[in-house]
Amino acid sequence: MAWTFLIIAGLLEIGWPIGLKLGWTDSGLHVLWVAFAILCIIMSGALLLFAQRTIPMGTAYAVWTGIGAAGTFIVGIVAFGDAVSSMRLISAGLIIVGVIGLKFS
Repeated sequence: MAWTFLIIAGLLEIGWPIGLKLGWTDSGLHVLWVAFAILCIIMSGALLLFAQRTIPMGTAYAVWTGIGAAGTFIVGIVAFGDAVSSMRLISAGLIIVGVIGLKFS
């Protein structure tokens, strides 16, 4: 169950940067998006707390941030038109390989 909590926490880590990005635009503050970001931060942290009860802290934190970083990278490219280069893709791939390695070690 701890790994399930950790994966969900990592996915919620993708939500808060999206909420912050959409929460403040040239047209001003969008309160619902900022509230979404805050909710994602709280829920992600709570699930990380539960996961760390059985998963070693260093492993849990690395997986949590890795899922968030790689997921946000992908969302940035797909939804927000962030730049794509071979070096960025290789670097994101290394993060994903690291997360998988920590899961199986």
